[in-house]
Amino acid sequence: MRVTLTIGVVLVILGVIGLVYEGFTVTHQKKVLDIGPIQATKQEQETIPIPPIVSWVAVGGGAILIFAGLRRAT
Repeated sequence: MRVTLTIGVVLVILGVIGLVYEGFTVTHQKKVLDIGPIQATKQEQETIPIPPIVSWVAVGGGAILIFAGLRRAT
């Protein structure tokens, strides 16, 4: 029952963070030029969006787990 409550709280927190930030950015290094000892690289940033429905499902699922954990505790 404690595990259910803990997982529920973690899901709610992750869901809220997903709703606030709406995605995260990843940086890639791409090789542009490679001529013998001379190399040139370029950093590219890519934003990976988090769909709001995924965040809402995490919040809802976490709330259900919290209520289930509290109900078993009593």
